[in-house]
Amino acid sequence: MGKFLVIAGLVLIVVGLVWMLGERLGLGRLPGDILIEREGTRIYIPITTSLVISLVLSLVLWLFFSR
Repeated sequence: MGKFLVIAGLVLIVVGLVWMLGERLGLGRLPGDILIEREGTRIYIPITTSLVISLVLSLVLWLFFSR
């Protein structure tokens, strides 16, 4: 159980660092992402960003496992 928690923590750290890097590259503000702002409420639905991330991860995993 201890190893799982350490690995999960490392994965969260990596995801956070990638997320911060993605924000600097413009991910999260792409055309097609939906942002609804009302009084006291903010809803963000990153449709295009999710598609781009999915395509990149699929390509990387396909290249990694095809060898």
